[in-house]
Amino acid sequence: MNSGGWDARIRRANDLISSYPFAAEGLRFYARVATFQKALSEEIQKALAGSPKISSDRPLRDKLDLFLLLPKFPGFLSMIEQIAPVPLAETAASLAQRGPAGWQHAIEDFWYRNQELAVGADETEIQSTDRGAATNSDRVLAWIFLQPYAEYLANHREIAVVDGTPSTCPLCGGKPIVGVLRSQGDGAKKSLVCMLCAHEWVFRRIYCPACGEEREPQMAYYSAPEIAHVRVDVCDTCHTYLKSVDLTKTGLAVVVVDELATIPLDLWARAHGYEKLQMNLLGT
Repeated sequence: MNSGGWDARIRRANDLISSYPFAAEGLRFYARVATFQKALSEEIQKALAGSPKISSDRPLRDKLDLFLLLPKFPGFLSMIEQIAPVPLAETAASLAQRGPAGWQHAIEDFWYRNQELAVGADETEIQSTDRGAATNSDRVLAWIFLQPYAEYLANHREIAVVDGTPSTCPLCGGKPIVGVLRSQGDGAKKSLVCMLCAHEWVFRRIYCPACGEEREPQMAYYSAPEIAHVRVDVCDTCHTYLKSVDLTKTGLAVVVVDELATIPLDLWARAHGYEKLQMNLLGT
């Protein structure tokens, strides 16, 4: 994602504030986060300019440039303290007090070890079950911070042929955060977008990325007339859902932003007993 791509995200978030007032607070938060991410992305590109392409045989997460990233982390935490909802702001303040060793642990824990991000996870339980692990909120902060770096690596990796349609990102192993529908012939083809590196890969229309269910009667989707271009894809076998953005209905959508903005669809899905495959950075 180059700087122009970040600009599109920021612009779309600001545009949707008036259209979706119920998501205005979250969209304002996201626009400020994306502004920081854009600046960090530009610094990463300058620092790594001229580096050779990453081999397609090399795992995306086998290296982490802490020398480049760690000095940027205190500014990120300060920004989150100022603009985030209270729980995340308090986590940022706590993490800021731990110093470089604590920052490095949080970043490395997410990058190398544990990418699980649970909605409403109890941090006391997480800490008691594994004293060496960062808390869920620590990982959310590391996730947001590392997105520009992961996207840079994904965009500077040699193209590789992917067998089949994997349910997790073929580059970094991240879960999909949103689906995309694009025009193809008389219909639409489906892709998934990675929650970390934003890589997009082709995926089967009738297939659950959570449990592998492929029986059509068990798969369904729901939408609302007020948000017709975004739908909820559900699996009645594992009771998991993922939202998809239909670009055949609006070409103005920026999928990761429109996913954030359509909170009523998440509320509907959870009220009907479905659990989201991957939460977004707003925690929904």
